[in-house]
Amino acid sequence: GFLLASTTTVPIVGRLSDMYGRKPFFMLGIVLLLLGSALAGSSQTIEQLIAFRVIQGFGAGMIMAIAFTIVGDVFPPAERGRWMGLMAGVFAAASVLGPLIGGTLTDHADWRWVFYINLPMGGVALALLAYGMPRLRPPTTPKMDYRGIVLLCATTVPMLLAFSWAGNRFDWVSPQIIGLLAWSVAALALLVYTELRTEEPLLPMQLLKNRVFTVSGIVALLTGFAMMGSLFYIPLFVQGVLGASATSSGLVTMPMMIAMALAAGIAGQVMSRVGKYRVIGVFGLIVMVIGMAILSMVDASSSRSDVTLAMIIFGIGLGTSIPLYTLAVQNSVPYRVMGVSTSTMQFLRSVGGTMGVAIMFSVIQVQYHDGVEENVPAVVREQEQLSQALEDPQFLLNPQALEQVESSFAEFGVVGEALFVETIDVVRESLAAGVSQSFFIAIWVLCLAVVAGAFLKDEPLRKTHLMDEEEAQPTIGTEQAMPPLAGGATGDDPEAP
Repeated sequence: GFLLASTTTVPIVGRLSDMYGRKPFFMLGIVLLLLGSALAGSSQTIEQLIAFRVIQGFGAGMIMAIAFTIVGDVFPPAERGRWMGLMAGVFAAASVLGPLIGGTLTDHADWRWVFYINLPMGGVALALLAYGMPRLRPPTTPKMDYRGIVLLCATTVPMLLAFSWAGNRFDWVSPQIIGLLAWSVAALALLVYTELRTEEPLLPMQLLKNRVFTVSGIVALLTGFAMMGSLFYIPLFVQGVLGASATSSGLVTMPMMIAMALAAGIAGQVMSRVGKYRVIGVFGLIVMVIGMAILSMVDASSSRSDVTLAMIIFGIGLGTSIPLYTLAVQNSVPYRVMGVSTSTMQFLRSVGGTMGVAIMFSVIQVQYHDGVEENVPAVVREQEQLSQALEDPQFLLNPQALEQVESSFAEFGVVGEALFVETIDVVRESLAAGVSQSFFIAIWVLCLAVVAGAFLKDEPLRKTHLMDEEEAQPTIGTEQAMPPLAGGATGDDPEAP
C-alpha cells in the first residue's frame, strides 16, 4: 500500500506544485506522513496498519516529488549541483540512520515507536517550513486535469500490482498478471492520447521531445532497477548465505549509503565548477557496472568484506548519477514544468525499482529451486514436511524456523545431522547462485543505462532560473514570484508565508 500510494502520488504532485506552488503540497505531505505515522503506531490489526501506511505513502510521495524541485526554485542550474549533491547525501544518510534507529527501537522498546519517532522530528520540520519557506505564487490561474489524474492512476496502480505479485502470488503468464499489464498498457495509450489534446495537461507530452529529459528518464528507470534490487537482495545474501544475524544484515547497506553520500557531494561540486555533466554521468554509470559485476561473483565462499567492497563501489556510482540526471533535466526544461519534470525522474526510478525487485526475485526463485531439486539428497526431498520447508529460502533468515527444520532431520537417525549439514550447504549454495544470477541481469540493465547516458546532450548550465524563451522575472529570493507560464503572463500580489 505504501509503495502504490507514494509512487502514484509523485508525478501528480510534481505537476500540481508547478500549478499551485510547492509550499502547500510540501507541508501537506509532512502532515499526511505524521498523521499516517501516528495512526500506524496505534493500529490494532494488520488491516489498519496497511491502511495507515497508505496515508504515510501519500505523504512520502508528496515530499519526494517536491524536495529536489525546491532546490531548483532557490538556486539557478549553475549553482544547483552542489546542493543537489547535498540533498542526495542527506537522503543517503537517512537511509543509514533509519534502519539503525528502527532496529534499536524494535529490539529495546516497542515496534510502535518506529512510527511514533517521526512525530517530533516531523513537527520541527513542519514549523521550519511554515515560517521559513516563502510561498511562490503561480502567475496564472491553472486548470485541474482530472482526466489525466484518473488515467495516470489507472496506468500506474495495475502496473505496480502486476510487478509486485508476479512470480510471488501469481505466475508471470497467469491471467491475473497479463490482465493487469494489459489494462495498464491500454490506460497508458489513452493517457497519452488525452494529454496530447489537453490545454494544461498533467503530464506535458512535449517533454518527450526533449532529448535530455528522455535520456535521463531512461537512465532513471534502469538505475532504479539495479539500485532497489541490490538494496533488497544483498541483505538476503548476507543473512541467508553467509549466516549473519538480522541486525548485521540490516547494516550491510551502510557502506554503500556512506559512499553514495560522499560521492553525491563531490559530484555536485564538480558539476557546479565545470558546468557540464555528460562525462561525469557516464563515469558514474560505469562505476555502478563495476560494482554490480563484483556483486555478481559472490558465492557461498564469499566474505563480508567482498560484499562490502562491491557495495562501496556501487554506492560511488549511484551517488554520482542520481543528482546529476536530476540537475540535467532541470537545466533543460522551462521553469514552468520543472516540478513535473523533476518528479517524473523520481517516479521512473521507483517504477524501475519495482520492476527490478520483481524480476530479480523471479530469477532467484528459479535458480534456487533448480539447485535444490538437483542437489538436495532424494531421501530429504521425499519427506513432505522438509520438502515444503525447503521451498522458500526465507527459513534461513529465521532462527526458529531453521531450528524446526533441523529437528525434522532427527527421524533419519544417526545420519540425520550429516544430512542436515549437507542439505543446508546445498540450500545456501543454491540461494547464492540465484542472487549472483540476478545481479548478472542487473549488469546488463546498467550497461543499457551506460549506452543511454552516452546520448545525453551536454548543455551548459544556465546561470538564471529561466530559459531564453521565457520572459525575465525577478530572481527567486528577491520577490515571491514564479517565472511566467505559457503565454508570458506574469503573477501579481505574491503571497507571503
